[in-house]
Amino acid sequence: MEVDYIIVGCGLAGIAFCEQLIANNKTFVVFDNNSQQSSTVAGGLYNPVTLKRFTPVWQSKAQLALALPMYSKIENRLNIILDYKIPVRKRFISLEEQNNWFARSDKEGLSDYMSLEIQKNNNKKINSEFGFGEVLETGRIDTKLLVSEYKKDLKKQNLLVEESIDYNKIVQGEGVIRYNNIIANYIVFAEGYGIKKNVFFNTLPLEGSKGELISIKAPDLKLDYVLKSSVFIIPLGNDIYRIGSTYERTDKNNIITTQAKEELLSKLKALISCDFEVVNQVAGIRPTVKDRRPLVGRHPKHKNMFVLNGLGTRGVMIGPYVANQLYNYIESNTTLEKELNIDRFN
Repeated sequence: MEVDYIIVGCGLAGIAFCEQLIANNKTFVVFDNNSQQSSTVAGGLYNPVTLKRFTPVWQSKAQLALALPMYSKIENRLNIILDYKIPVRKRFISLEEQNNWFARSDKEGLSDYMSLEIQKNNNKKINSEFGFGEVLETGRIDTKLLVSEYKKDLKKQNLLVEESIDYNKIVQGEGVIRYNNIIANYIVFAEGYGIKKNVFFNTLPLEGSKGELISIKAPDLKLDYVLKSSVFIIPLGNDIYRIGSTYERTDKNNIITTQAKEELLSKLKALISCDFEVVNQVAGIRPTVKDRRPLVGRHPKHKNMFVLNGLGTRGVMIGPYVANQLYNYIESNTTLEKELNIDRFN
């Protein structure tokens, strides 16, 4: 079997790179062992404003310009709905925070996204004396549906191998990659936190942070926007809401914990005043990097090997952007942005 690319990993990064290959009529096969859950348990929000400090998300305009059309293409091809347009509102805790919002809203990179109208709190079930600031051009991607349906489609086309790749069986020579019966021009590793076991790229400074989320059923909450406070509350429909997220830097497994559940419930109860029932809890390891930039680039010795990783907490936005950068770097010899290039750690 001869292909242009072998892709290892079918999370947000791997899918975004597949879309680059499909758009450019390249052939590929994907390996995925279902070990990484961060893409499927993610909140899936796209939001161009960092709400902790009211700063613009890095390259947000360029990211959205690539990401939203990509998800639309996938929706049309697979006949599914992934993109739910929904406002994101930041709960103000003081008049000072309101003033900070207005002061930042006319800055470059923020003026297109921060509404100048304070949203009053008309929901008696939410504790918000000072109202909300609303972010524009936001929404939610159903990442769980995206990954599951994308894999089904790849499987149908015999493009998905559901097993771990054996790094010791990857053979390089004569300008190609050989793996069992597959010959490829290039191999791209998009394994998320799984890259810690990758013998070619495990020295990269991918730290990983465990995130846990709960889902609740709250018939009386009646929330039609995403609420961001000490936790975020994301409406999923049918009175179900996703609550998240925790950040744990030492525990590196996908097992849910009572401690995380209690932390989320404590913050949630300070925010809403209605009955609810916890219906689910999930955990995953986000592929995070200390400088909060992805890991993209070529192996220093093996010229046919590349990495696409470290998407962190904003994978649905940044994934298509970095996949585009990597594809152009490989195929057109363009220059990778310094903030992304793994050479920054040499």
